[in-house]
Amino acid sequence: MKLVLAIIQDADASALMRALTDHAFEVTKLASTGGFLREGNTTLMIGVSDERLDELRRHVGQTCRTRSRLVAPSVPMGEQGESLISEPIEVPVGGAVLFVLGVQEFIRV
Repeated sequence: MKLVLAIIQDADASALMRALTDHAFEVTKLASTGGFLREGNTTLMIGVSDERLDELRRHVGQTCRTRSRLVAPSVPMGEQGESLISEPIEVPVGGAVLFVLGVQEFIRV
């Protein structure tokens, strides 16, 4: 058995939760905040058997898409003393990050 921690963009959370529950995955949703853009993310905790791990990956891959977003940088881009870049830059956001952890014991009370 595995515990999957899936960190996804808030925009994909509802659709992924629906897809996973429709396919009998048990999911716990946690609110989280991303470090790079400091935006809200969703972290899903999903217990899954080893046999269904590939199916879970497939659902996440089909639901969580990568997007481009313009952000205004607020850090110097180069050597100290250089000015800040004032024009927005395009960065990729979204998709999913999956941490797959082995579960030594699973108890349902």
